[in-house]
Amino acid sequence: MFPPRLPLTTRIGLSAGIAAACLLVVAEAAIPADSARSISPSRSLAFLSQPWDQASVGSIGGDVLQLALKAATCAIRSGDVAEAKTLTVIDYSRPSSEERLWVFDLQTRALLYQELVAHGQGSGDNLATTFSNESGTHASSIGLFATADTYVGHNGYSLRLQGLDRGFNDRARERAIVLHGAPYVSQTFVKAQGRLGRSWGCPALREGVVREVIDRVKGSGLLFAYYPDAEWLRVSRYLGNCEATH
Repeated sequence: MFPPRLPLTTRIGLSAGIAAACLLVVAEAAIPADSARSISPSRSLAFLSQPWDQASVGSIGGDVLQLALKAATCAIRSGDVAEAKTLTVIDYSRPSSEERLWVFDLQTRALLYQELVAHGQGSGDNLATTFSNESGTHASSIGLFATADTYVGHNGYSLRLQGLDRGFNDRARERAIVLHGAPYVSQTFVKAQGRLGRSWGCPALREGVVREVIDRVKGSGLLFAYYPDAEWLRVSRYLGNCEATH
């Protein structure tokens, strides 16, 4: 079911997780037309296809990174996105008490951030096991997203996400699934509760880093949320035969 791992000789130790609360339903907004377009699709694909140095990827598993790069490559090749300067990866198969979000610069193939990230109340406690594309579930969604525009709402400075995986996250806008900060995303919270707090389905970061991360990835980035869900791995247009599905 899983593709071969990248040539990583070690899988760096895990740590931390994250939490959030998506209480505000936000109006849908299109991805800004004036988003930076300085990198052509062919150059973006070249960045994605180059070898990745083991030391540059942090604690992410090679199989998860490989799937994320495959999905990003397909999204660019198919024209679903014009380019991708950054790739954010969440591994929901890891507990929330461990760091399971990574942000990569696709131009330099460098790891920019490795952070805790939350899952929704409807997905589980420390371990997320249930995912949904439906409103009212308060569950996280898996699949490939494009980063869109920012706004300031109930949870402060936030980033809208455009779900690209049909049937798995394409209702992200109507569900108000956004990237935001939360006070219960910290190692202190983990030590006290054994896990992070949970959101209403949004991926949430530490309040001290969320603005910096959002400003780095907004508008021209991709976010890949992973879980070994057999159906998604089988039918996602971004993980199968990309040429055959576009």
